[in-house]
This record gives sequence, C-alpha cells and structure tokens, in this order.
Amino acid sequence: MTSSIDKKIFGTLFFSIFAAVTGVGIVVPLLPVYAHNLGAGGLAIGFIFGSFALSRTFFLPYFGRLSDRKGRKRLIVIGLLSYACLSLAFMLAENVTALVIIRFFQGIASSMMMPAIQAYVGDITPQGREGFTMGFFNMSIFFGLSLGPVLGGSIKDVWGLDASFLSMGILSLVGFFLSISFLPPSHEEMVLKKNRSPLPWKALLQDREIIGLFCFRLNYTACIGIIWGFLPVFADTAFALSSANIGFLVMLGVFISGVIHLPMGYVADRFSRRMMIVFGGLLVACGMIYFTRSGSLTDLVIASMLFGLGGGISMPAHMAIAVFKGNQSDAMGSLMGLMTMAHSLGMLMGSSFAGLMMDIADLRDAFSLGAVISFAGVLIFFALTRPGKQGIPRDDII
Repeated sequence: MTSSIDKKIFGTLFFSIFAAVTGVGIVVPLLPVYAHNLGAGGLAIGFIFGSFALSRTFFLPYFGRLSDRKGRKRLIVIGLLSYACLSLAFMLAENVTALVIIRFFQGIASSMMMPAIQAYVGDITPQGREGFTMGFFNMSIFFGLSLGPVLGGSIKDVWGLDASFLSMGILSLVGFFLSISFLPPSHEEMVLKKNRSPLPWKALLQDREIIGLFCFRLNYTACIGIIWGFLPVFADTAFALSSANIGFLVMLGVFISGVIHLPMGYVADRFSRRMMIVFGGLLVACGMIYFTRSGSLTDLVIASMLFGLGGGISMPAHMAIAVFKGNQSDAMGSLMGLMTMAHSLGMLMGSSFAGLMMDIADLRDAFSLGAVISFAGVLIFFALTRPGKQGIPRDDII
C-alpha cells in the first residue's frame, strides 16, 4: 500500500467509469419506450431489464476473482469496448428478443468492468484514507447516473433515439481509450506484483463482516429499485405530477448522495464507519416511510432528500470497510464482485417485490415494504459487525 495515491491511475479510472455510467444513464430511461415501440408489453420490458441483472449476478463473482488472479486492466478495457459495440447493437435491434439478448451481454460487460475498476481503486488507496478515496471515486458513478438521463432526454428530443445510443457508444469509447492509454500494463499492477493468492471463497463467505456488508448493500439497493421503478408511477397516479417533476424527484436522491460522498468519505476516515452505516441506513428507512406518508410534492422532495442523505452517509463508510477487507484478504476483486452482485440482486429484488405489493395491495405499500427492508439491513449489519466477533477488525477501524 502506497502512502499517496497515483493520481494518473485514479483520474483515468474516475473519468472512465464516469463516461461509461453516463452513457448507460443516457440510454436506460429510454429503453422502455423503445421496447414498447417494438411491440413489448409490461412483462417483456421486465425481461429486458431483468436479463441485465441476471447476467451480472452470475458473472460478477467470476470476473471479480479473475481480476485478482490475472489483473484489472484487461477486464476494464474489454468491458468498455464491449459497451461501445453493444450501443451499435441497440441501434440495429429489430425485436424484443434482440433487446433481451443485448441487455444480457451488456450485463456481462458490466461484470467485467465494475469490480475490476473498484478493485483497482482499492489497490491504490492509501491505508487510513479508504473513506475519502472511495467517497471521491463514487461521485463519478452518482454524477454519471444524475447527468445521463438528462442528456438522454435532450439528445433524443433533438436528434432522435439512435443518437442517444450512439452517445453511449462514444462515451464508452472515451473510457476505453483513456484506460488503454494511461493505465500501466497488467504486469505492473499491485495485485500481480504482490504474487499472493487471494483468500478462498469459503473463507470470504465465512467472514461475518463481509456478510454484513453484503446484506446492507442488498437491502439498500432494494430500496433504490423500489424508488426508480415505482416512484414515477406513484407521483403520476397520486399527485398528477409533470414528467419534469417526476424526473427531478427520481434523480434528486442520487444527486444529493453524490454531492456528500466526498465529505462523508473524509468523515469515515476519522469516525466509526460502522456507526455511519447504521445512521445512514436508518435515514434511508425514514425516507421510505416519508414516501408512504407523502401528501404533496414537497413531501416527496423531503423523502427523496432523506433517502439521498442516508445513502451519502452510509456508502462511503461501507466501501471503506470493503477496501480494508479486500486488502486484508488479498481478494479485492472478489470482494468488489460480491458487493456489486449485492447491488444487482437488490435492484432486482426491490423492483420485483414492489411490483407484487402494487398488484396485491396498494402502491404506497411498496414504500412501506422498502422501509422494512432497510431496517432489516441495518439490524443484520449491526448484529454481524459487533466488535470482538471473529473476522472483525477493531472498532476504531470500522
């Protein structure tokens, strides 16, 4: 572990993932309309989005472990180039089946890229600065998610849907050329220079702290899946809000979370990371409760802000502990693969359960379910990471 971060590598990874996430953010909100125009019904649209989550779930652990053994760079550049090629495939798709297949392979490309990039950042993070570094880096993802849909709608309105797909490809190519040009050769990467085998999967999955991190991430992103999937429907049916106001609500929480990632990362290096996760998780649950009790646009804005604050407080601390554990186990890629897998499963679980609640009860109950899920995630994490348990570092670290 170096005493200072390599700014060239960090900057390359930051802008590469920002370009890729922004590109995906441009396209994903437009896919339901595109699919509908190709004749897709509600179930088919669900398959289009579900195929992405399905392939990520299967391949994330494999590619995360592969990056521990073979290096990060090759997976990053292949994933980014695949994203660029798949943008052209979207333009050529002529039916719903093609879209399902494309999204499946896009999930595989994401599985190559995401854990390898996050693990690379973890590799070069100085000890004691995990919170600040990961908080800074994660701003690239949150700002990309915030900017992408705004750009996507504007590009589609002016130049059409194909231009949006092309924009995704161009941005992915920017990340590809940055990575291939400025990241050092794989044999110079810290993970390979250590020449140590990563901790076996069995040992990782028996670590109570890692399981606690996984469960918290799973439950937190299940709430994100509920908000992204059903807040637009709730805002439209219950409050008759305009599309602009709905878009603002959906992205407000993401933007606030991204803005405070950096200061909260700084705090995470100087305060109990464990308690930051607990406090942030409770704020997330309060935000979900506030959604159920909302009676106006102002209430929805407050709920979105609470949710964003909770995520912005908890996630830098969460990623800081994950980096600490990744360095401790020499399995940074494997661990980041697990965390990203929890994210993917959570999104799928949240949207599925919320859809079921909407069908059998009331749409507001979907947000009540989110509050229960969030509280459960906090309790599980708190119980599994009690100081003194096997595999848990000192409480002044977490």
